[in-house]
Amino acid sequence: MKAVIRTRSLPGLLLVLLLAALTMASPAAADTSVSTIGQALRKGPVYVDPAAGSVLSSDDADALAQRIKKADKPVFLVVLPAGYPATSFTTLRTATGITGLYAVRVGNQFAARADSSVLSNTAVQNLVSSVQGEDAKTQLTDFTDRALAGMGGSAPASWGGSSDGGGGVSGTALIVAGGVLVAGGAGAYTLVKRGRRRREEEQRAALDKLRVVVDEDITAFGEELDRLEFHPAEPGADDAMRADYERALDAYEQAKSYMAAATKPEDVRPVTQALEDGRFSLAQLAARREGRPLPERRAPCFFDPRHGPSVADATWTPPGGAPREVPVCAADQARLADGRDPMIREVDTDYGRRPYWDAGPAYGPWAGGYFGGGLLPGLLVGTLLGSMMSTPSYASDYGTGYGDFGTGGYDGGDVSGANFDPGDFGGGFGDGGDFGGGGDGGGDFGGGF
Repeated sequence: MKAVIRTRSLPGLLLVLLLAALTMASPAAADTSVSTIGQALRKGPVYVDPAAGSVLSSDDADALAQRIKKADKPVFLVVLPAGYPATSFTTLRTATGITGLYAVRVGNQFAARADSSVLSNTAVQNLVSSVQGEDAKTQLTDFTDRALAGMGGSAPASWGGSSDGGGGVSGTALIVAGGVLVAGGAGAYTLVKRGRRRREEEQRAALDKLRVVVDEDITAFGEELDRLEFHPAEPGADDAMRADYERALDAYEQAKSYMAAATKPEDVRPVTQALEDGRFSLAQLAARREGRPLPERRAPCFFDPRHGPSVADATWTPPGGAPREVPVCAADQARLADGRDPMIREVDTDYGRRPYWDAGPAYGPWAGGYFGGGLLPGLLVGTLLGSMMSTPSYASDYGTGYGDFGTGGYDGGDVSGANFDPGDFGGGFGDGGDFGGGGDGGGDFGGGF
C-alpha cells in the first residue's frame, strides 16, 4: 500500500517542483532586493531589474556584459526603476562581496562608487560627471568604455558564460550555482588559484611589451659606450676618469643582468636605474676629459631618458593637462625655447605610437628607475600613467614605480565579502537617494546614487 502511494505521489511532487521553478523564473515575481542583485552580480556584470526592462533592453545589457567580460575588469552595472526603495551603496557592496567599480542608474539618475584599490575617488567623480544627462544605453556604454581604459584589477573568477541582463531563468540558476560554490571550500580555493594564475599571466604579458623598450634603452647605452673612444691607458687619463668609465661599464652589465632575470614589470625598475647611473658616470667622464666643471646629479631628460642627464627644468604643458616643470636635456630646452615640440619617447601600443606616459601601466616601473623618489608623481600628473599610478591596485600589479612594490589587501575582482572600507561606498541610492557625482568628500564612495 505504501508503495502505491509513493508511486502516485511522484507526478504530484514533480508538478509542485515545476510550478515552483516557474514561479522563481517569472520576471514578474522576481525579487529585486539588494541581496538578489548582489547574488546576480557575482555571476555577471550587468543586472537589469525586471521593471526597468524598457530602460535597457536585454540585448543591450548582454552587449555591455560581454564588453566588460572581454576587458576582464570588475565593473558592475545596475539598472533600477524610478522609485526604487532607498538603499546604500555599502549594502550593495556587502551583498555582492567583490572588490570593484559599481555604477547604478535609478530612473533617469546615475551615480557610481568604487573600491579605492580599483579606481580613485577623483576618477569616479570625473567619469560620472562625463556621462550625466545621457540616455541609459549611451550613458552606461560611455561610462563603461571610459572606466575600462583606466581602472585596475581583474574580473571576478565567478563570472562565466554570457550575461542575461540580470533576469530570467538563467539568473536563478546562476544564483543556485553561486551558493554551491560558496559552500565548497575546494571551489573557493580553485577560484583563488585561478585568479592568481591569471594575474601572473597578465604580468608576463606586460613585461613582454615592456622588454622591447628596455632592450632599446640598453642597446642605446651600449652604443654610447662604443662611441666614447676612451681608453683607460690613453694619455691624460687619470684614476678619476678610469673610475667613471668603470662605473659606466658596470652599469651596462648590471642592466643586462637585471633584465635577463626580470619576471614581472616591477623588476624593470633597477634596470633603468642602472642605466641612469651609467649615463651620469659618462657625463662626469666627459666633463673631466674636456676640463669642464663636474655636472650636478640631475634626473634624466623627461621626454626621453636616452638623451642623458637633464641640464635644466623647463615649463611644459601636456595635451589637455596643466603646466608643470620637467627636467630637460640641452637639445629639448632649446626646442621648447623656440616654440617647437620636444623629442618625445614614443612606444608601440594597440592604438599606434604613443608617448610613454600614455602607453599603459607597465611603463610605471620603467619610468620609476629613471625618475626615482618623489619626482615622478609630479611629472606625470594629468597623464594616463599618472592616473593609473595613483591607485593602490596599480602598486599591487606593477609596483608604484618609485617606492614600495606590492600593497597586499584585495585587488579588483577579489572576493572580500564584507571586508572593505565603508568610506569607499558611503551614500545611498533609490527613492530619496543623493545622486552626487561620485563622491561627497567622505571617501571614494561619498554621496549616493
